[in-house]
Amino acid sequence: MFDKNVYIERRNKLRKDMKSGIALILGNAEAPYNYPANTYHFRQDSNFLYFFGLDHPDLAGVFDIDENKDYIFGSDVDLDDIIWMGPQPSIKDRAAEVGVENTLPMNELSCFLNKAIKAGKKIHFPPTYRGEQVIQIKQLLGILTARVDDYVSVELIKAIVKLRSIKDEKEIAEIEKAVDIAYEMHTTAMKMAMPGVVEREIAGTIEGISLAKGNPVSFPIILSINGQTLHNHYHGNTLVEGRMMVTDAGAETTMNYSSDITRTVPVGGKFNQRQKEIYEIVLAANMKAIEAIKPGILYKEIHLLACKVIASGLKELGLMKGDIDKAVEQGAHALFMPHGLGHMMGFDVHDMEGLGENYVGYDETIKRSDQFGLAFLRLGRELQPGFVLTVEPGCYFIPELIDRWKAEGKFTEFINYEKVETYKDFGGIRIEDDILVTENSYRVLGKPIPKTVEEIEGIMGK
Repeated sequence: MFDKNVYIERRNKLRKDMKSGIALILGNAEAPYNYPANTYHFRQDSNFLYFFGLDHPDLAGVFDIDENKDYIFGSDVDLDDIIWMGPQPSIKDRAAEVGVENTLPMNELSCFLNKAIKAGKKIHFPPTYRGEQVIQIKQLLGILTARVDDYVSVELIKAIVKLRSIKDEKEIAEIEKAVDIAYEMHTTAMKMAMPGVVEREIAGTIEGISLAKGNPVSFPIILSINGQTLHNHYHGNTLVEGRMMVTDAGAETTMNYSSDITRTVPVGGKFNQRQKEIYEIVLAANMKAIEAIKPGILYKEIHLLACKVIASGLKELGLMKGDIDKAVEQGAHALFMPHGLGHMMGFDVHDMEGLGENYVGYDETIKRSDQFGLAFLRLGRELQPGFVLTVEPGCYFIPELIDRWKAEGKFTEFINYEKVETYKDFGGIRIEDDILVTENSYRVLGKPIPKTVEEIEGIMGK
């Protein structure tokens, strides 16, 4: 937990961006794994953490914007709880840690909100992403569960996005801690990527590193020799020489800040010629995109730059052809890179995505494209100092997509399908780093994780 003044300042800034009413931020409840007393690891709601800082279940935070008051609603533990959990601070004591003076029992929240509604105050709440939150909103505000999304406050969403998009020094330090944990995860995965090893052995080992150094992983680990499946969570394959292993994994710190790193390595530790050629193309896209980051530039433009680097490299190998600028403009490159270059990162690995991706990654000046590939770009808007984002170009040979486009005769002026057919057994490559936008440029966060051919072969050779 940060100093209480951090949370006071955040709440005061939110008030300045809101006109009037009541802002309701629900904390999360425990989620049962297979019966009520056996729960998943508790993860607090990120907006609640940002404004109220308390990493405990069954709490709610309220801003009374008009009266300039904050409240935390929650129930103190009883003797039965103490027997199982030990003595716990009171809600009042917890609230004092984050600078909130007003506390009330959770069972008084409904009455509090109804009184505010009768007084003509609007109740602002962000989008829900858990079923129990939908039910809770229904019980508190009398909104039909099917209509809850219709009453979400866009004003509150925009105010939260404005604040959470800019990371301060304390937040950046936490994210760097998460990247440094990811360094250990990824270098361990590299050393383990040898023929005969089953993927789950590596995935389980690196997840344990995250748990040992901080919190659980920031998202389910993606680790596979079938890297052509972008989010491949199956870990049952046995590693064989000649395949590439994609590892997309990050950690959470004890303060719940995330990292998100991807590395791709050759099983056995040595790139063959074909692997090296494709890898160097993706690495060039990664590095040139990072070098282009600065305040004032649209991230969409950096995405397109990376796409042109990949398309140009594939043209040199004979996999693409024709005018590369036109190929990228029309989306022909998306056969090989059908996803966006990156996304915001912070508390959430896709930061604030629960508020709505278009509010986070786009704004009134730039709208999401509907073109295949470009439509999946999560962040397109103008970069500002304090943004933390990922840069993750990739190149994939997806047999089903290749077959579909070839059968449709799609982009035959740009794609050499005859050559592409010989790569359908290749898999995929992705390289991802976490980047801070600085006042004038960028900074790659955390301890540098091996990513050149020489660095990877060197560490795997050990």
